[in-house]
Amino acid sequence: MFKSKVHDNAVASAALDQHAQTTRSTPVSCIGSGMSIVGNVECKGPAQVFGRIDGELRATELVIGEGGEIEGSIMAQEVTVNGRVKGTIRAARVRLQGGTVEGDIFHRTLSIDESSVFEGMSRRTENSIEREAESAAELSSGAAKSLPSPSVVPSALPSANGASRGHSQPSLSGSSVLM
Repeated sequence: MFKSKVHDNAVASAALDQHAQTTRSTPVSCIGSGMSIVGNVECKGPAQVFGRIDGELRATELVIGEGGEIEGSIMAQEVTVNGRVKGTIRAARVRLQGGTVEGDIFHRTLSIDESSVFEGMSRRTENSIEREAESAAELSSGAAKSLPSPSVVPSALPSANGASRGHSQPSLSGSSVLM
């Protein structure tokens, strides 16, 4: 009988230790309102921005607080915007809660409250973060192939009486894309 109590206490103690390890929160990196960073920032865990960042920011979870500004691209699992972002956001979950975003958002889920401002394109993708990482790896390894831009040659213009003239417009080629 004594052995079972010791065993039960050991099991209970191990369960408490495991619970304590899982409930410990990951430290949050914070950029205060008096801070300004120029360059790329990478956080292994969650981050909060109340200052200004000019550059790329990567984190697992990101909160851009009131007064926080980011000019550059963002990659995270979750992004909450209460401040201002000018650039591309790539995240599984994006929430605009009174913030302003000028740029494109690639997401799995997106919520925008009525006090937020969003100017740009929104595209739902299943793996927006993984695709961005693959694209960056391809570009750095030189595996990405550049495609020649198409030449645009309009057909002969009809004359006033409906017949076509023998003249064609000059072709456009180069690296520009016409829309």
